[in-house]
Amino acid sequence: MSFRKRKSKISASRKLMLKSLLVAKAKEELEQEILDKEEEKQRYLEEKAPPLVTSSMSFTELQELCRELHAKIDIADEERYDIEAKVMLNTREIKDLSIKVLDLRGKFKRPTLRRVRVSADAILRSLLGSKHKVSMDLRANLKSVRKEDSEKKRPVEDSDWRKNVEAMSGMEGRKKMFDAAAQ
Repeated sequence: MSFRKRKSKISASRKLMLKSLLVAKAKEELEQEILDKEEEKQRYLEEKAPPLVTSSMSFTELQELCRELHAKIDIADEERYDIEAKVMLNTREIKDLSIKVLDLRGKFKRPTLRRVRVSADAILRSLLGSKHKVSMDLRANLKSVRKEDSEKKRPVEDSDWRKNVEAMSGMEGRKKMFDAAAQ
């Protein structure tokens, strides 16, 4: 049994026309959805915050109205804070769960590392905090080598320079120089 590729019964121009109609319909529905949300928002605001008539109110009535409005604002802020706390908790929980899923899979997303040049003072400042002003001189801890000490260790074989030149000439002289340098 051979399977033949079925040809589309719809022509390319018809397909293009249908796609354009679908896009136009989706655009209309999106615009209608935006309008519906705006109307719902207006209705909610009219329900929760009716228009204020302050022209016929006395000073004490205005003060009382301000107190009521402040109390409502405080309640709304508390609700907003609670919702933000819940959202933060949920995002943290989602992050932890996604890390657990990655751990279970065994695949880890490695972050891209950047090379950073940091001085020793900056490292100490970051470890000890900014209030500690410590400057570290790395060369101070190095061993100091004096030139005089190294000259005293090297014995002078012959005091007469002519004898020294004759002794150092040839292969044996080079061997002596090599042995002296190794010691």
